[in-house]
This record gives sequence, structure tokens and C-alpha cells, in this order.
Amino acid sequence: MYNLLDANYKVIKGKGNFNYEEIKNIFTDYFLEFDYVLGDYSYGKVRLKGFYDNNNKKVTEINNIKYLDNYIKEYCAPGSRIFLLKKTKE
Repeated sequence: MYNLLDANYKVIKGKGNFNYEEIKNIFTDYFLEFDYVLGDYSYGKVRLKGFYDNNNKKVTEINNIKYLDNYIKEYCAPGSRIFLLKKTKE
């Protein structure tokens, strides 16, 4: 369990790619509204992208966790290291 801006997250994909110290320095309150946060490393930098659960009223096709694999294929560099965080209520 990791705390980012007073919200708790667990790594559910790519645990070996997640660097807490690095992410807490770039994680902003913008990401707090999302149910998931994807991180991908491209060209030596990490990029973050928020996603919602299917049942979240704010969900659209571009930020629906259901389409995560499509997003990775289309917007992440091939073979890039990724991790996925899920917000928890704990």
C-alpha cells in the first residue's frame, strides 16, 4: 500500500517498475479523482494517465479501464516499462 497525497494505492500491475519516491514527486492532485493511474516509462521519463472504473459516472472511452490494453498499445512506446495503481479505500 502506498500513500500519495493522502490517498492510498496498491500496485496491481508492474510492481517491479514502480518507484514510490519518483512517483510521489510528480503525482499531483489531478490524479486523485481517478480510480486507476497508469505509469509508463518512455525516453527515461515516467508519464502518468488516469482511468476510471466502468461504473464511474465520469468514465469515457479514452479513460475507461476496460480499454487499458488498447491505450498501452496505441500510446505507450513498444516494450516500455509500465505499472498500474488502483485507489483503495483502506
